[in-house]
Amino acid sequence: MKKIQIINGPNLNLLGTREPSVYGNTTFEAWLETLKAAYPQCGIACYQSNREGDLIDKIHETGFSFDGIILNAGAYTHTSIALHDAIRAVTAPVVEVHISNVHAREPFRHHSFLSAACRGVIAGFGMDSYRLALEALIAG
Repeated sequence: MKKIQIINGPNLNLLGTREPSVYGNTTFEAWLETLKAAYPQCGIACYQSNREGDLIDKIHETGFSFDGIILNAGAYTHTSIALHDAIRAVTAPVVEVHISNVHAREPFRHHSFLSAACRGVIAGFGMDSYRLALEALIAG
């Protein structure tokens, strides 16, 4: 059984109510149950924090014992060299995920400090971006 850690950053605890025109109406908790039901062969854990240091700690905690990490760092994607360094420090592959197409949004969202440290990037497919990232980690 593959162990996959999902890590969500700032404001993603508000999915379902935050800007539904951008992020949809589904809560992450509801989506996570759907994802777990569709992939019973995977142990999927989820963590969310609005604090950068907590996200770094979770990457350190799971990055050597899990088979992969799906990371939606929210706005920290565009600002955090510390998260980049944490991803580089661990052995688990990390897939960067965005619910929206960040390249179709404000210019400051077009640059990611994380992408170069990640196995890949999936953006713009709504909550299904998490499923696509999971498929990529399962495939190896």
